[in-house]
Amino acid sequence: MRFGVDEAGKGPVLGSMFAAAVRADHEVLPDGVDDSKNLAPARREELAARLRADDRITVGVAEIPPARIDDPETDMNTLTVAAHAEALDAAAADGDTGHVDAGDTDAERFGRRVAGRTGVDVTVTAEHGADEAHALVGAASIVAKVERDAHVAEMAAGLDGYDPGSGYPSDPTTRAFLRAYVADHGDLPACARRSWGTSEDVLAAAAQSSLAEF
Repeated sequence: MRFGVDEAGKGPVLGSMFAAAVRADHEVLPDGVDDSKNLAPARREELAARLRADDRITVGVAEIPPARIDDPETDMNTLTVAAHAEALDAAAADGDTGHVDAGDTDAERFGRRVAGRTGVDVTVTAEHGADEAHALVGAASIVAKVERDAHVAEMAAGLDGYDPGSGYPSDPTTRAFLRAYVADHGDLPACARRSWGTSEDVLAAAAQSSLAEF
């Protein structure tokens, strides 16, 4: 059987990273599967639901929470490998072959690392842009993105009226949220990745502001 694997949420300063693996024959995938970035949110949700509802398709998901991301003993390349491998462990079977979207500049190395970390005997080929080139990886990208979006929505609902935005460092709403939260509470929210430069900058600015007021 074939599989595809991709992740979502590697770069945000808020929340978890998710990886998804989709195992199926190509012909049973629903029409319209594409790289998640090319699809509107409602369409992604529809396709993810159809993928999960089809008993001919196996879906596996792995979550890497902020506490694990902030562990000084690891790094994002290693965590991306782990996420892909853990998603594969939840979906694949011995003898399967498939593609993963390369999360490293060296695609071949990334594929070797994923294959070496899985608990199943699978053949892994990593490619850059695999989410556009291979339908099963596109399907995985859809599931991972829908998981990440649901996670962000749940996270926002628990922030007592704060708007965290998209969670990406480039989002002015996200940066404003972090500044406001730290100003109000004296520390970052639990959903923040403390090791990200954006988080460190917000804490440093708040500390400098406190010193100036003193």
